[in-house]
Amino acid sequence: MKTRIAVATLLLTFGAGAAWAKIPPPPPPDDKAKAAAEEKKERDKAAAEKAKADQAAAEDTAVKNFQANMKKQGKPVPKPTPIAVAATPAPAKAPDANTAKGAADAKAKPGEAKPADAKAKPAEAKPADAKK
Repeated sequence: MKTRIAVATLLLTFGAGAAWAKIPPPPPPDDKAKAAAEEKKERDKAAAEKAKADQAAAEDTAVKNFQANMKKQGKPVPKPTPIAVAATPAPAKAPDANTAKGAADAKAKPGEAKPADAKAKPAEAKPADAKK
């Protein structure tokens, strides 16, 4: 019984694949189809603008209703919280590869200690004067 089901499944799978492969691609759009597509795009754009305006009107109505209900109940009407648009962060400045420090920083792998600055000198110990 299981082999019959497995064979039937394989036949249907390969049969569907063969039928799908024989479907020709759609013809390229002609001028009439292009014009219809442009009209549909314009209708969709107008519908989107109308939906956006309807949404804004519904939000305004809801806010006015909320404020009126708050006033009827004698509660203070909260002021709307301003929503600030997030500023895009400035891109990080890459180290200048023309300087010794910038070249050393560029060669260093993350997590490794960076080499000391070429200009920095180790503290020199002063010899103690014995004649004092």
